Amino acid sequence: MAYRYLDVRREGTVEYLTLNRPDVRNALNEDVAAELTAWAAAAREAAAANGTPGADLRVVVLAGAGAAFCAGADIHWMARALQFSTDENVRDATAMAEMFDALNTLPLPVVARIHGAALGGGAGLAAVCDIVVADDRALFGFTETKLGILPSIISPFAIAKIGASAARELFLTGARFAATRAQALGLVHAVVPADALDATVHTYVRELLTASPTAIARAKALIPQVAGRAAADVRPLTSRTIAEQRVSPEGQEGLRAFLEKRRPTWAAE
Repeated sequence: MAYRYLDVRREGTVEYLTLNRPDVRNALNEDVAAELTAWAAAAREAAAANGTPGADLRVVVLAGAGAAFCAGADIHWMARALQFSTDENVRDATAMAEMFDALNTLPLPVVARIHGAALGGGAGLAAVCDIVVADDRALFGFTETKLGILPSIISPFAIAKIGASAARELFLTGARFAATRAQALGLVHAVVPADALDATVHTYVRELLTASPTAIARAKALIPQVAGRAAADVRPLTSRTIAEQRVSPEGQEGLRAFLEKRRPTWAAE
């Protein structure tokens, strides 16, 4: 599929997805949301190739072209929204929410490469990525209240990463904060100088390619089912999921490879 606002490049089983609106700092609008939703559907299908999650597509790297990762909502989109009725706003917001959910639930590891700024919806994109690597000069912010609106759509994903207490401070003030603060809150996993950004992303990609694709997909799906719940309450789920993975082809291969002291068949060189 051809995209107008996304640049998509495949290298083996790794897909590099770049927001490509550098003239507006990769700001989000309804068209970008529609393209990201369509891309996520295609990626989900590729990940399930031959009935095995990850067989064709195993890792995604999300980045932004130009000076910033994503500076939030497009000003022209916001201007159009001034004329929307409540029902039109609900439809518009629902489409955006569906985009974030589609990215959040991909059965694939998504690595974010963040430079410049990740503000508003850009911070929301960081929140739906599994691993986030940021330039040490990058700025983050849930800046919606500065515009008289609120970070409602991204709130489930952001709060899952930074917690309710930090959300009370950062959602309400709309203040921008450094990559080091984002890392301390759990929104970012690695903060590096700009010249080490790509190498650090590559290190994570290589690490992910040594893990079982089905195990990654199932572990990712397990996290939101277990988070915040008592161990006893999820014991039937956790017992069943490990049992199912142990008897799966990749579970069997992984255990055999370990016992035989060899590389499993899915592991990259």
